[in-house]
Amino acid sequence: MSSKSPHRQSRYTWLLVLFADVVFLLPAASTAQQADEWTKARQSLVELIAEGVKDPRVLDAVRKTERHLFVPEEHRANAYFDMSLPIGGGVTISPPYVVAFMTEQLDPRPTDRVLEIGTGSGYQAAILSPLVAEVYTIEIIEHLGNEATGRLRQLGYRNVHVRVGDGFKGWPERAPFDKIIVTCSPEKIPQPLVDQLKEGGKMLIPLGKRYQQSLCLVTKREGKLERRVLESTFFVPMTGHAEELRNVKQDDGVPVLANGSFELLTDEQTPANWYYLRQAQLVSDTKADDGTRYLKLSNATPGRTAQVLQATGLDGRRFKELELSVAVRASDVMLPEEDSFSGIDVRFYNEQRHEVGSGRFGPWSGRAPWADYATRFRVPDETRILMISVGLYGATGELDIDNIRLNASTTVAKGPFD
Repeated sequence: MSSKSPHRQSRYTWLLVLFADVVFLLPAASTAQQADEWTKARQSLVELIAEGVKDPRVLDAVRKTERHLFVPEEHRANAYFDMSLPIGGGVTISPPYVVAFMTEQLDPRPTDRVLEIGTGSGYQAAILSPLVAEVYTIEIIEHLGNEATGRLRQLGYRNVHVRVGDGFKGWPERAPFDKIIVTCSPEKIPQPLVDQLKEGGKMLIPLGKRYQQSLCLVTKREGKLERRVLESTFFVPMTGHAEELRNVKQDDGVPVLANGSFELLTDEQTPANWYYLRQAQLVSDTKADDGTRYLKLSNATPGRTAQVLQATGLDGRRFKELELSVAVRASDVMLPEEDSFSGIDVRFYNEQRHEVGSGRFGPWSGRAPWADYATRFRVPDETRILMISVGLYGATGELDIDNIRLNASTTVAKGPFD
């Protein structure tokens, strides 16, 4: 994925409860009953995705593709959350919204031959399958590639071809390709992929550092690349030769929160370094807590989510405590459901991207002027990645956020933790 969306989201939580009833509380339910519940869950997910993705062909592909069959059985209850899930080997399946958004941006045509780098479980290839003529997909992790081959064949995706190998090299004997989609992040665009892209073709690729990447739409014109940055994002790094060429090969485990005051913008005028924006907008205001911009999270419908996310490295062997501070202003924030929340959600992950700890900062509700808040979290020893999400999770109203700061300490101070 790819990227991680770790928090619980109220509307998705309802889906999880539904699955819990079917999968765990009713183990004797018929196959037909379970299939019907999966279908209903996919339709609810499509309704959420349709708020940002408009191509009806893409939405129909999401509606018909059984994502629960592309995740490990122990995670199937979460299959229709808009979140990534671990699939083994330190790799995740991307959130459904991200898959749909990337597919729409690629502008797939019925005659296209598409190259995908990073097969994973095969879900992205399955989404592309009914939209294009042929999909060629490469996975560097052998057991994932073999499993995806069998899964896609069993499910009847005859126009999807899987190869185990280094995606940096592409698939030269099947080139050129009309479109290339890369679901892992190199530091720079691999030259073999440029060579294998048709003139006039498009490539969608996340580029950058390990935790700070930009999703770029690249068009090849007269042998040159025209690049447009769509948004900030977070994918697993491209391994193999791409990793050998990376200038910064290792993460030092020192957490860095980028653009905590929302002053830096992408080409699309969204806050740089923050990803998976939902119902979030930048506001220019000279009275902002820090600088001239802040982020406004707005939600009028109970159960929906307004959010932004950011990940960074955090080595739990070195750092034992995390201090987090933020400036917040609340306007008519309500928590209509028991599991509604408004504030900051912190998640700790190990090297395999499995959650090893979590905490929350908030909730903030009602009406309140700008004020600074701070709290501390204990860092689990196994931690290697920190994910911070800020938002209204099922809550309604407006939450203004600015000047988010974090500091990691090698010692533990006395006093309570969140």
